[in-house]
Amino acid sequence: MVNRWIFDGHIAGIGTASGLRAVAGIWQHSPFGAFADVMLQQPSGHRLLLAPTGETADFISTTYSFDEVQVLDMSAELDRHRLTVDAGPLVIRAEVGGRTLLGTALRAVPRRLAVHPRWLSSVSPLAALAAPGARTFGTAGNGRREYYGVSDLHHVTSAVVTWAGSDAGTLAPIRSAVTFGFSSVPPRPSLARVRTTVLDGRP
Repeated sequence: MVNRWIFDGHIAGIGTASGLRAVAGIWQHSPFGAFADVMLQQPSGHRLLLAPTGETADFISTTYSFDEVQVLDMSAELDRHRLTVDAGPLVIRAEVGGRTLLGTALRAVPRRLAVHPRWLSSVSPLAALAAPGARTFGTAGNGRREYYGVSDLHHVTSAVVTWAGSDAGTLAPIRSAVTFGFSSVPPRPSLARVRTTVLDGRP
């Protein structure tokens, strides 16, 4: 029997001049209801998950790789032009700009096809060419397979990020690529409309 988990929402990838890199997931629909989480990689390479409940932390940390997991009160709000995240020691205030060229191309693909696992496994090599470090299909932790179906992409044009009360620096490319799993976010800070499908069991 194959278990399937589907997460529908947005992923924001944000880099800072200090080397702190954050990947925020804002999930409108998921097996755990609506929630937000943040995967954070510090300049040292230390990988940290910030999650709102033990249940979400357990699932995410058995799918991705982290050095530390924190369960804490957190909130996130997203509209067309602004993303705000308050997650304990992490605060993000980001401005969302226009659609990227890749986002325009993605919108030309019917969404039902764009999020389908078979399509995503076939186009994964092309995704790596379009956005270095990004892939649409791969193996995850705990014997799982994972598919990223991106149907839109917008620039993040500015951000104020603080960590433990200190300014993390101006918005910057996400370099080095984050190493939570088989795929990174695009190097240029961006906000993606995404459906993530996680499967386990035999293909």
